[in-house]
Amino acid sequence: MAIEIEQPSVSVGLSKVAVSETHGEDSPYFAGWKAYDENPYEELTNPSGVIQMGLAENQVSFDLLEEYLEQHPEASAWGKGAPGFRENALFQDYHGLKSFRQAMASFMEQIRGGRAKFDLNRIVLTAGATAANELLTFILADPGDALLVPTPYYPGFDRDLRWRTGIKIVPIHCDSSNNFQITPQALEAAYKEAESKDMRVRGVLITNPSNPLGATIQRSVLEELLDFATRKNIHLVSDEIYSGSAFSSSEFVSIAEILEARQYKDSERVHIVYSLSKDLGLPGFRVGTIYSYNDKVVTTARRMSSFTLISSQTQYLLASMLSNKKFTENYIKTNRERLQKRYQMIIEGLRSAGIECLKGNAGLFCWMNLSPLLEEQTREGELALWDSMLHEVKLNISPGSSCHCSEPGWFRVCFANMSEQTLEVALKRIHNFMQKRERRRN
Repeated sequence: MAIEIEQPSVSVGLSKVAVSETHGEDSPYFAGWKAYDENPYEELTNPSGVIQMGLAENQVSFDLLEEYLEQHPEASAWGKGAPGFRENALFQDYHGLKSFRQAMASFMEQIRGGRAKFDLNRIVLTAGATAANELLTFILADPGDALLVPTPYYPGFDRDLRWRTGIKIVPIHCDSSNNFQITPQALEAAYKEAESKDMRVRGVLITNPSNPLGATIQRSVLEELLDFATRKNIHLVSDEIYSGSAFSSSEFVSIAEILEARQYKDSERVHIVYSLSKDLGLPGFRVGTIYSYNDKVVTTARRMSSFTLISSQTQYLLASMLSNKKFTENYIKTNRERLQKRYQMIIEGLRSAGIECLKGNAGLFCWMNLSPLLEEQTREGELALWDSMLHEVKLNISPGSSCHCSEPGWFRVCFANMSEQTLEVALKRIHNFMQKRERRRN
């Protein structure tokens, strides 16, 4: 039973962080989640409920993880009985288990087809990519400084990068004229915008593959980004949490590959964020990493990681799983194939309803273009359509404006957090919605 406490009209003061509006929870991105939580779709008990298509979660290969644990029960049972329990329960080194850091380094290399090498001593463990991005921001920038981030970008960055750190996000505006690719002109314009507002630019942060675009960044663009960061003497952070979710290994180029090709010249300004939440589908395990080529960043990040540790039990289990090359090779290959199949399913289903999407090759979502359906080509027009999709069609999709997209009418639609049967129901609802609009028009 809840305990009700009367709140006084004059409250005791709180910190600036506590009363800040920069968390971003008033965004439609989070509002859609609340609507789903209040009325979740369930095939048998609530077939008219809201289908969650706003959650970038990978469930298409979860059976492979369950199969591994069934075949290797020792991975989740300490392996050595009581002595193993004691060893893990008393483990306090915030460097993390060496066996796990080695397994993570190896897994990151496998995902990149062996085209990049990773040193376990440069891996800093954090409780998920959210913690990794915030921790890096604390290290690279001071309150009031700016990070340049290409649009559209993951709505959670407003919280992860700004809320507690006090830094500013200056958008690098990208548009559909070139499939939202980053250009040198857009980079320079964002830098000048920050300067005009007396902000000190400390770095550029990219997601590769992109969330929400579901597309990888081309090698030539990565080269330009590194050249730009070097000219301006700023940092380059590459969030690569969807790297193993590219449908083909050859289509994803890591910034690590660019550095190796340049024999690590200017590498001290480059930092990679990775996590097992997306590629391995384990968001509840809270496993993230920072991989930096800067010794001081590695040392400081390791000190700060004591605020955001991963349990030794989780490390032990995953060290066992990721050290099994037979398992990881099969998982990476099968997961890519299943994601591509699911992507084709949603793209073809939307196209048959008369809806086009940006061409994608990675991730757990597609970037859907509903701009032809807008009553007016504005943010307000987009949100009106989003409201209809949420409350009439009962689909929670993420409006582009929540991702700071400069063009109204784009939406991120997730497809990997549900069964194929549920996805078919969602596509049927979209078909019916489009047919109803067509009848009204006629």
